[in-house]
Order: sequence, then C-alpha cells, then structure tokens
Amino acid sequence: MPRRAEHGGQRLRLPLRKSLLGRLLAVSALVAACSVAATAWLAVQTTSGAIEQEQGRNLAADTRVLDALLAYAAEHPTWDGVGATVDELADTSGRRITLTKQSREILADSAGSSPPPPALPPQASAVVDPLSVTAVTAGSEAAAGSVTIAAPGTDGEQRSGNDRVDPRAVGPFRLPEAERTSLRRTAEEAVQCLSGSGIASDVVEGPSGRPGIQVVGNDPDRVRGSRCSTDALDSPTETETKALTELNDLVNACLGRQGREEVRLDLDLSWNTGEEPLPASAVPMPNPVPSVSAPRESMPTGLPTPVPLDSENDRDIASCVGIARQEQLSSYVASPALLFISDPGGGAVPGFEMSSANTAKITGVAALVLALTVGASILAGVRLVRPLHALTGAAQRMRDGEDPSQVVVAADNEIGRLAAAFNDMSAHRARLEEQRKVMVSDVAHELRTPLSNIRGWLEGAQDGIADADATFVSSLLEEALQLQHIIDDLQDLSAADAGALRLHPEPVRIEELLAHVAAAHQAQADAAGVDLTVAVPDGPGTVPELEADPVRLRQAIGNLVSNAVRHTPVGGSVTLRAYATGSGGADGRVVVEVADTGSGIAPEDLPYVFDRFWRAEKSRNRRTGGSGLGLAIVRKLVEAHEGTADVASTVGQGSVFTLRLPPGGPDAMNTAV
Repeated sequence: MPRRAEHGGQRLRLPLRKSLLGRLLAVSALVAACSVAATAWLAVQTTSGAIEQEQGRNLAADTRVLDALLAYAAEHPTWDGVGATVDELADTSGRRITLTKQSREILADSAGSSPPPPALPPQASAVVDPLSVTAVTAGSEAAAGSVTIAAPGTDGEQRSGNDRVDPRAVGPFRLPEAERTSLRRTAEEAVQCLSGSGIASDVVEGPSGRPGIQVVGNDPDRVRGSRCSTDALDSPTETETKALTELNDLVNACLGRQGREEVRLDLDLSWNTGEEPLPASAVPMPNPVPSVSAPRESMPTGLPTPVPLDSENDRDIASCVGIARQEQLSSYVASPALLFISDPGGGAVPGFEMSSANTAKITGVAALVLALTVGASILAGVRLVRPLHALTGAAQRMRDGEDPSQVVVAADNEIGRLAAAFNDMSAHRARLEEQRKVMVSDVAHELRTPLSNIRGWLEGAQDGIADADATFVSSLLEEALQLQHIIDDLQDLSAADAGALRLHPEPVRIEELLAHVAAAHQAQADAAGVDLTVAVPDGPGTVPELEADPVRLRQAIGNLVSNAVRHTPVGGSVTLRAYATGSGGADGRVVVEVADTGSGIAPEDLPYVFDRFWRAEKSRNRRTGGSGLGLAIVRKLVEAHEGTADVASTVGQGSVFTLRLPPGGPDAMNTAV
C-alpha cells in the first residue's frame, strides 16, 4: 500500500530548518561558536596580559643588568674581576648573563665552564660601552649588537652628533680623598648657613666625588638672595684643573685640524671664544658645578645665551668636545663588550608575538573545535532523530490502514521508553482491533442462534410439523428471552462505553444484598446440585454501609453467582462473603467475594476473563457457558462504582471472584460512566 500524506498526497520530509535535527544542529553550532569565541577571547586577554607583565619584568631586569655593567665599565679600566658582578646579577635576575669581547671571546659567563654551557644566542642583547651609551632599550633589536658611530661632519671627518658618555665615567676628574673632604666640609658649612636663613638643603655628591648643594623645594633661586655664599664650591680643584687643561688641549687640537679658533673650556664644559661665551649643546657634565637644584652630571648643559653668529662653528666645537672626552676617558674605562642575556638553559628569553602564523594557529584550532562540535552534534542528532522517524513512519502506516508494526527499542532512555510505549500502544490497538472483529462475529453468532431457533419453530408450525401448543409457546418464549437477555447486555455495555450508564446510589447493607442475590439464584443452584451459601463475616466488626446503586450491584454479583453455579459440578459449593479492609475511612474498601469449587481457569486465560464474549469453553456450548458478556458487564458496573474486579483461580479447585468497593460510593457529580 503506498504511503500517503495527511491530505492524500505523498508524504514530504520536513525542511531542515523546521526539523528537530536542524534545530539541534543550529543550537549546537551557536553554542560551540560562542564557547570557542569566549574561550579564545579570554585566553588571548589572559595570555597577553601575562606576557606583557612578564616582558615588563624581563625588560626591567635586563635594564638593571645593563646599568650595573655600564657602571662597572665606567669605574674600571678593564673587565678583570667582573665575574663576581656577573654572577651576582645572574642570581638576582634568574638569567644566564654572558659578557664577551667584540670577537665573542668570553670575558665572564654566569653559566660557568663545567659542564660546557650551551651556545650563545646569535645576536647580542646589548653593547656595554660607557663612552657610547645608546638610548635604545636593552634587549631590543636595534640595540642588539649595535655600536654607536660618530656622524660625519662637513669636512668628512667622524664626529659625535651628541655626547653619550655615561655620567659615571669621570676618569681624571675623580677627586682624591683630600680634595673631596675639603669640598664636603665647605658644602656642609654652606648648608648650615642656608638652614639658618630658612632654606632647607642637602649635600649631594656626584660620581667624581665633588659635593654640591641641592635645595629642598621648587625654588632654587632663593639661594641667590641669601647672605650665604657658595663661590668656594664653584672653583675647580687642582685635580680638576689638570684634567680640564688636558681636555681643553685635546679640544683645541681637534678644532685646529678643522681650521677653527681655539676655545677655553670651563668646568661645566661650556666654552668661551673671545668675548662671547657659547655653551655646548646637550653635553653632559663630567663633574658637577655646585648646584642648588640637582647635580649637573645627570643633566645636559643648556645655559641661555645669545644666538651665536655661526651655528656651524657651535656644532664643530660640540663635536670636538665629545671626541675629546672619549679620547681622554678611553684609558680610564673598560673596552666595549657584548652582553648576552638568555635563560639558564641557553635559549633566548621567551617572548610572544601575535603574528599571522599565530593568528592562523588560533583560527585553525577554533575551527577544528567548531567542526568537532558540529560533527558530534550531527552524530547525536542523527541518533536522536532516527527513532523518531521510525515512530513517525509506523504511526503513518497505522493511519493508512496497514497492520500495526513494532519499532526497535535501541536503549533505555527517553526515546527508548517512547518507542516501548508506542509498541505497547500498537499491540493494544491490534488487540482491540482483533477484539472488535471477534465481537462482531460473536454478536452475530449469539443473535443468530436464538433467531434460528425461533425461525425453525415457526417454520415447523407453518408446515404443520410442530403443534402450537404450550410446549411450542414455551420454547419460543425461552428463545425470545435469551435474545432479549443478549440485547440487554449489549445495551448495558454500550451505555457504559458511551458514558450514559446512570447510577442511583443509596445506602446499602451488603449482607442483605448478598442474601437477596442468594435467594434469587437458589433455584438454579438446587437444579444444578450446588450448595449456595452466604458466609458470616469473621471478627467482631460489621461491614459498613455502602453508597451504591443496589440494582446495578445486585446485577453484578448475580452475574458472578450465575457464572459460578454454571461452572461448578454436582456436589460443589458456591460461597458469598463480604468483609471490610482498612480502617473503614477513605482508604478502606468493602470486599465482596464469590468463591466456587468448580473446574477453575487456566493461568493463561486469567487476563481475558473479563473480556467480552470470552468463554473458557471455546465450543460456545450454551450448556456450559452463557453469552460471554456477563463478566464484562460485571467489570463495567464495578468500575462505575469506582471499584475494581479481579479473579484468582486454580485449575481443578475452583475460582474466587473479588469485588473491591469504596464505602463512600461513586462521585455524586459523576454517576454516569
């Protein structure tokens, strides 16, 4: 039989956007994308912050290492003995620190020589040269392996563009202890004088050992208005005069080679040419003039002067001053060296760069995670939707009139339980359909028998074979009553199924009702040779009154008694008994039992006892069975009273039919079933 859609056409598959699988995939992809994006963003933010923090610590540590080695080089003429400093710096920073010559001959290495340390990085971290301190940050690519070269002047000779001499490189300007002590005493006297004038100041000492005065506050010009004189601190000492004269000669020799006039240098490295003093531009002082603000050794000299008439001459003088200082200090400082800073294992200091390759890696991993998530969702969705498709197909085949089919129960989960419930429903529907077919056949058979008998008797009378005497009329009446009984049973069942069976509950004493039923069936029992009795309840208590329809309840119990008498052999017994269970309240029940000593019912037949037209005797012989509707009517009537009916039986020993009824009776608002 071809499959049909709801309106008779071919059944169409749902579009993906409306199907459960499509929605599951969409939700899974959205959740996966959001999760991957949030995770990637959080990872990048956290990693970037950690790397920036680590790089900041690395940069600060590298700067301290470079500054310490520059200080050593500025204060020592050679690198001899630098090993202790290198080891101390390595212990403090947790790095491997290596100092080599320009030819990469190792001067000091914190890694030692036994066992052989790892090879040095291909590029130096910085150049340690106190006469050419670059402004580039240590560890950067520009600083690594770079050596400052003087810029060419107009005459083609090499000249320094600015003075990059480390301020700690003072060379011959370093004061001996005697001069230093004398100047410090003078400075302390000046500080005491200023303190008496209400000016707070301190004595500071520069790298050369020359003391100076630093005023506390932001107005150092107050010193000029005081009565305290600092002129004694402005005059160069004998050592400084000698060094300054040597430097002046070197500067004038440089100027002479360029055809420039000679100059006279002051202690702050400013110079005089004739009557116009012209300061050197941005030349750090090798030795501070006593200052009221800060030591000048850390400041470029820049005194305001009239604009020179020849700016090119100024540049040449400044260049010669720088060259002369480097020449003068070269024998007092250590030679340039290469500095290598690496991790203890010998590799480069770890860093991070969000390059295109790194971005591609992150994107690839995110895409892989997304693909795996979507793939897993597809597998899960297909496994989830496949049994639903099977259920849908089976339901549509049932709708199209095909035989009910079973679906596979793959697992004990929600879908599996749905499939099991569908299989139960399908099996129940198949049983109901079979019962319907059997019922139609049974009804036709039950009605055909009395009608056939009536027709036979009437045809016999018409043909003159049978006489219309009292026996004839009695036979017709018996068959008509049997036909009326079947029709009444069918009508009761139909009313119960349609919910039109009306009950009229009233107080009922169950003992009296059992006595009436027994009296009504006593003649049938005597004719069958069966002892019919009503048992007295055990115990001191009495059975409570029932709220029930006495007519319908007598009908239900009467059907049970009639059925028991019919299936009990001669000499057997049928016993009616009633008793209460529970406390007699809402949770209690009134139990009515009809027990017989008949042939019993086989265990495999017990589930079908209350089905319509079911008989233990399959021959449909009326001498051993009725219409097959009596027990079905019993169950319907008991259920109308909100009770239950069941049976227990042993083959060859008899059966016990039990009715359990609530004392309160059926709901007054729902007495139709």
